[in-house]
Amino acid sequence: MALQTLNPPRHPAAVSPTPAPVPRRGHTPQPLLHLPPRRRLAGGAARPRAVAAAVSGPVNEARRRDPPRGAGDGGKETDLATLGNLCVDVVLSVPQLPPAPREEQKAYMERLAASPPDQKFWEAGGNCNLAFAAARLGLRCSTLGHVGEEIYGKFLLDVLQAEGISVVGMLENTDATACRQAYETLLCWVLVDPFQKHGFCSRADFSEEPAFSWIRKLPADIKIAIHHSKILFCNGYAFDEFFPDVIASSIDCAIDAGTAVFFDPGPRGKSLLNGTLDEQRALEHALRLSDVLLLTSDEAESLTNVENPIEAGQELLKRGIRTKQAVVKMGSKGSIMITKNAVSCAPSFKINVVDTVGCGDSFTAAIAFGFLHDLPAVNTLTLANAVGAATATGYGAGRNVAHLDKVLQLLREANLNEDTAWGELIEGSSFCPEVTVLSRTAVNGFREHLVHVPVGDVVSDILPMFEAVSQRSTVQS
Repeated sequence: MALQTLNPPRHPAAVSPTPAPVPRRGHTPQPLLHLPPRRRLAGGAARPRAVAAAVSGPVNEARRRDPPRGAGDGGKETDLATLGNLCVDVVLSVPQLPPAPREEQKAYMERLAASPPDQKFWEAGGNCNLAFAAARLGLRCSTLGHVGEEIYGKFLLDVLQAEGISVVGMLENTDATACRQAYETLLCWVLVDPFQKHGFCSRADFSEEPAFSWIRKLPADIKIAIHHSKILFCNGYAFDEFFPDVIASSIDCAIDAGTAVFFDPGPRGKSLLNGTLDEQRALEHALRLSDVLLLTSDEAESLTNVENPIEAGQELLKRGIRTKQAVVKMGSKGSIMITKNAVSCAPSFKINVVDTVGCGDSFTAAIAFGFLHDLPAVNTLTLANAVGAATATGYGAGRNVAHLDKVLQLLREANLNEDTAWGELIEGSSFCPEVTVLSRTAVNGFREHLVHVPVGDVVSDILPMFEAVSQRSTVQS
C-alpha cells in the first residue's frame, strides 16, 4: 500500500521524531522485534499449538444462500468476531513527512523502528477500534488474528483484555524458514508534521507477500471461534496479512457454521479489483457471499461503476448470493441502507468534529448491533450515525472510540443535519422501492412510497435497549 498521506509532504524529512499525543488512524500495520516463547492470551487460554488443520471444504450452493437449518444462535457465545488487522499504532510528531521514493521511505521507517517511542504514544489500532466500539454497546466480542509475543503484543493483549475482548491467536501452519519478524505484532507508524498533515506506513507496505505469509491454512482454533460467533467481520486490510485463500476459507467456514459475514472492502477494494487473480477471486467471493456489505459512496462506485449510491447498493445486492444489506456511508451527510425491497436514509447528527479517525469502525459496530437485534433499518442507521458521531467528537481511535454515554447524549439531543438532498439521490435512482427517511418530524413525502420517520420515535425505541448497559458501565467505572 506504500506510504499514504492525507496531504503530500513539503520536503524530505530528517528522522528526529518527537512523540506527540496526536490523532492516529488504524491502517495497514507491520512487524517488529523478536519471537519469545508461548504465553497466555487475554482470555486466559494458552496460545494454540501448531496442528495440521485442513481448510474447510467448499460450501454447497444451498448453504451459501441460506444458513443451515436449525443453526440459530445455539452455542454462539460471541456476538462479533473480527478477522485479522490487529495492530499497534505508534503516533509520532515529525519535523516533516518522509520523502516519496519507496526505498527512502523504507529506510526512514527502519530508522524509526530502531528506537521505539514511549508506550504512552502507542494505541490499539485496526480492528481493535471496531471491537472496542461494539463492546461498549454491550456486544460480546473476540478478535481473531496474530499477535506477537514481544512488548507490542503484550500491550495489545492487555488493552483488549481490559475492554473485555477475547483474543484467539494464530500460530498454526508455521513455516520454520520464515523470517522472525513475520511472527511479530504488526505496527502502523502514524506520522504527523507541524501542519497536522498525516502519513501512515508499515513494513507490510514494502513486502510482495502478506505480512503473515506463513499462515497457509485457516487454523483450527480460528475455525472453532468462527463457529461460536454470530457475526464474522472482515475488511480489505486482511489481504495485507493473509493469503486470499485463507480469507475465502474463513468466509466459507462462517457460512457453514450459520455465522453471518460482514465485509468492508475499504480503500483496498479498488486495488484488489485490479490485483492478482487470487485477490480478485477472493474479493468477488467476499462480495457475493457476505450477508452485509459496508462501503463508502466512493468505494461503492469504484466496485460497480455506478455513481448513485442507492443504485450502486442495488447492483451489489443483485450480484450477491447471500447479501441482505448494502450499507453506504455518506460521510457528513449520513448513511443509507439498501435491501432488496427497501431503502432507508438517515442524516448525520450535528456535532463539532474533532477527529474522524475510527468513525467508520464505530459505525460498523452499531450496524452489527442492529443486525443482531433485528432492528428496523432506519433505527440501525440512526444508532450507527450516533456512534460514529460520538467518536468524531474526540481525538483518535483505539480506546478513544465512542463511549455509550456520549452516544446516548447525541440520541437524546436528536440534532439532525437535514441539509442532505436525499430527494435528489432517490429521484436519481431508476429503481427505488419503499423509501424511509429519518426526519425531525413526520412530513408528507414527495412520492407515495416515501415515508418520513420522526427521529423522536426512533430514539424512544433505541434508548431503553441501552439503559441496562449504561448502568453496568457506570458501576464498573
